[in-house]
Amino acid sequence: MNKDDIEKGLMACVHCGFCLQACPTYRETGDESDSPRGRLVLMRGIFEGNLPMVGDSSEPGGAGYHLDRCLGCRACETACPSGVPYGHLLEAVRERQEQAVHRPVGERMLRDGLLGTLTNPGRMALALRGGKLTGGKIPVPVARFLGLPADTAMPLPANLSEASRPVPAVTPARGEKRGRVALLAGCVMRVLFAPVHHATARVLAANGVEVVCPREQGCCGALHGHQGEGDDARDLARRTVAAFEKGNYDAVIVNSAGCGSFMKEYGHLLKDDPEWAARARTFSAKVKDVSEYLHALGPRPMPAAVNARVTYHDACHLAHGQKITSAPRALLKTIPGVTFVELPDADQCCGSAGVYNFLQPDMARALQRKKVANLLATGAQIVATGNPGCLAWIQQGLPEGAEAPEIAHPVELLDRAYVVGAG
Repeated sequence: MNKDDIEKGLMACVHCGFCLQACPTYRETGDESDSPRGRLVLMRGIFEGNLPMVGDSSEPGGAGYHLDRCLGCRACETACPSGVPYGHLLEAVRERQEQAVHRPVGERMLRDGLLGTLTNPGRMALALRGGKLTGGKIPVPVARFLGLPADTAMPLPANLSEASRPVPAVTPARGEKRGRVALLAGCVMRVLFAPVHHATARVLAANGVEVVCPREQGCCGALHGHQGEGDDARDLARRTVAAFEKGNYDAVIVNSAGCGSFMKEYGHLLKDDPEWAARARTFSAKVKDVSEYLHALGPRPMPAAVNARVTYHDACHLAHGQKITSAPRALLKTIPGVTFVELPDADQCCGSAGVYNFLQPDMARALQRKKVANLLATGAQIVATGNPGCLAWIQQGLPEGAEAPEIAHPVELLDRAYVVGAG
C-alpha cells in the first residue's frame, strides 16, 4: 500500500466498536489493544511517526506485541460498517515491522524456518519424513530454543506418499463439457493434502469440467504476505501469474482458503508495479474457490449417499477474506444422506491462521479448545472445512478414539457422493 492508501484506510475507522465481538483475540483477552480498533490506533501512531515500532512476541506492552497477537482472520472486516481494509493495513504494517523489530534469535529462526519449509514442497516432505522418527514431536530442547511449548508437534499424515501424490497434469471432463480450469497445487496442500486435490479434480470432472494442473506453478506467496515478507510475496505472486496466464482457462481453482484470498488480491498487491498491475488484475478475476465455482456452475446429481451428520467450520479467509459462506453449505446440503447441522460461532478462527499456531501457541490453543468444544457439541460425525491450516489444527485438537468426528474438506465429501460412495 502506498502512503495515501494507508492514510485513507486508517482514517476510515470511526471507532464504533462493532469489530470488538467479532475479534477472537479481544474476546479472549478483553484488552482494547488486542482489538481491531485498538490495533488500528497503534498502526496510525506508527505510520504517523508518533509511536515507535517496539516490542514483539517476547515483549508485552509494545505495539509490535499486540500486532503479533493479531490472527489476521479479517472477521473485523465482515463486522465493519465503514469498510476499513484491515487486512491490507495489517500486511503493510507487518512489512514495516519486520524491517524495524529485532527479534530474538530463536524466534527469527522459527519464523524463517517455517516460511522456508512450508512454502517449499521438497523441504517440507523432508521435514515430515524426519518427523516420523519422533512421532511428529519437535525435540524438547529445540522447541524451547524456538520458544515453543515442549509438546509442540507437526501434523503427520498416516501415509506421506499418498498425502503428497501428484495430481494428474490433465483430468478430462466427463460427459458434456462445461468448462476448462486450472488447479492450484500450492505448497502445503501439495505435500499434506494432495487427496483434496485429487478429489477436486474428480468432482469437477464429474461435473463436465476439464482440470489442468500446470507443472511450473509454485507457492502463491500468501504465507509470506501475511508475515510481512512483502518483497518475497510480490515475487511469488508474479511467478504465479506467469505460470497460469499461459493457458486459456475459464477459472483458476483454489481449494485452500488462505491462498485463494491472497490470489484474489494480487491486483492490490502489485498495483504499484507498472509491468504487472494489469496482468495481476486479469489473473485475480479468474481465481475461484472450488465451492464458489461449483455452486455457480450447478452440481450434477450425485449417485451415492454419505449418510452422516455433518457440520461446517468457516475458514477465515473464505468467510471474511472472500466473503464465501453460503456456497460450501449449499453444496454439503445437496449431498444425499447428509444431515447438516450449523456450528455455533462457525466463523470464529480456530487458531491456526497460517503459522500463527507456532508463533502464538498459547492464544492458538485457547481458540482451538473453544472451536473443538463447539464442534463436539453439534454431535457431528464429520467436520468439513476448506483450508489446510484449519484441517490440520482442528485435527490436532480433536479427542482420540472411535467417537471423535472425522475432519474433511467439503470437496472430499462431494467426491464420495460422485465417485466413492459412503453410507
